[in-house]
Amino acid sequence: MTASRPRPLVAGNWKMNGLVQGVSELNAIATGVAAGECGNAEILVCPPFTLIARFAAAAAGQHIKIGAQDCHPKSAGAHTGDVSAEMLKDAGATYVIVGHSERRVCYGETDVLVRSKAEAALRAGLTAIVCIGETQAQREAGKTLDVVGSQLTGSFPPGASAANVVIAYEPVWAIGTGLTPTVADVKAVHDFIRARLVELLGEEGHGVRILYGGSVKPSNAAELMAVDNVDGALVGGASLKAADFLAIAVAYC
Repeated sequence: MTASRPRPLVAGNWKMNGLVQGVSELNAIATGVAAGECGNAEILVCPPFTLIARFAAAAAGQHIKIGAQDCHPKSAGAHTGDVSAEMLKDAGATYVIVGHSERRVCYGETDVLVRSKAEAALRAGLTAIVCIGETQAQREAGKTLDVVGSQLTGSFPPGASAANVVIAYEPVWAIGTGLTPTVADVKAVHDFIRARLVELLGEEGHGVRILYGGSVKPSNAAELMAVDNVDGALVGGASLKAADFLAIAVAYC
């Protein structure tokens, strides 16, 4: 990793997992961070909505950030079951994931909706982690860069900067499957994303962090995190256990 690269971010997406006792795993992560096990990496944990306030309180004074997994575009209103970015901020979150493939696929979220959620995050003073990625069929059809480019451009919020937006490339077919693209494939996509970010933001595009996600685990983290323009990881299942999550972050020691 060269000095010119942005500070890496290793983010854990707990998805629909975790009860109150999950604080013990958070505390174990915080202990590892305090012991210097994560090197230069910024560490983020995104639990379910029910745990954000509790986790934020537990992480107070620690070198660890708490985020959320989704938000509604509106700040308030008659939206039963939804949570606004302002509510997340009030609960102690500093980041929010938007456009995860599970939201795009299971709930039909479009680029327009993802962009509006990213705008809401910026409005509330949160950093938006905007997820993009292709399906297996799209990859096999040779459309990976077309899909990734279209999602990035369509989901990118006005007012975005290196300080308030992170991009996460997650090939849909690699999420939770144990499959990962080759290092060459990851490099090609991340280089493409970097070039598109420079088109969108000028020189500041070089400072936007681009995370890789999709079956990241301790055994492949070092190889993936060493790739040019991979500025960290968005980790799913492996983030639920402190030992595994910290072992991934060790790639930045």
